[in-house]
Amino acid sequence: MAQIHVIGGAGERLEIPAIRKIGIGDLADALAKGWDDFSAMPSHAIFLCLIYPLVGLFLIGLTFGYSVLPLLFPLAAGFALIGPVAAVGLYELSRRRESGLDSHWTHAFDVLRSPSFPAIAALGLLLMGIFIAWLGSAQAIYQSLFGYLPPESYSQFIREVFTTPAGRSLILWGNLIGFGFAVWALVISVVSFPLLVDRDVGAAVAISTSVRAVMANPFTMAVWGLIVATLLVVGSLPAFMGLAVVMPVLGHATWHLYRKVVAH
Repeated sequence: MAQIHVIGGAGERLEIPAIRKIGIGDLADALAKGWDDFSAMPSHAIFLCLIYPLVGLFLIGLTFGYSVLPLLFPLAAGFALIGPVAAVGLYELSRRRESGLDSHWTHAFDVLRSPSFPAIAALGLLLMGIFIAWLGSAQAIYQSLFGYLPPESYSQFIREVFTTPAGRSLILWGNLIGFGFAVWALVISVVSFPLLVDRDVGAAVAISTSVRAVMANPFTMAVWGLIVATLLVVGSLPAFMGLAVVMPVLGHATWHLYRKVVAH
């Protein structure tokens, strides 16, 4: 019965939320509301997202041994794939603030007591699987082009990547395959996690709703994905510290995007 609840939610029948058409103006409004939430709850958001710059610095530290240097970019870029999992607390804070409820940062952990938490955890494991598959693909591409030995130095690695035919192939195929993983993650997660924070509909309905939202708004969602990618790149400079602002703003904005695209 627990497995059925995780997949199908609490009701006897599957609840299929209706999807709205949205435009670029709705994205701008969602970002503005996300910034407003961040401005109203800055300490909460920074507390919740402090792990991102710390993990970024940890990833940089790992590369001093050079053995994982080829995976630095896939690690940094692919880590964003599991961002929606870390943002569930932000969705809860935005939901509470929108409803006029107490939005103290401790309420971010109310998600742990939510009836939807098992479904949220299941979706989180799915995104983690995508992340691991992306890392495995990136490693396989690098090894097929440069062999199994790690680079001897930063300078050698940079020179090989940017000045050799194998390096250009690595950039081309790595980015193409990474783009595919990113699209896959966006399609299944763009509104699924906020939906589960809002309603106990189950993982299957959450994923299908996210897919339908993208199918109904392909151009708008593509622009949203571009905005997210651009802000994550900007936030990664310098040394990932900007993510302490970018991640909470995007997290809050994603809640408001969900509210616009999924009918209530």
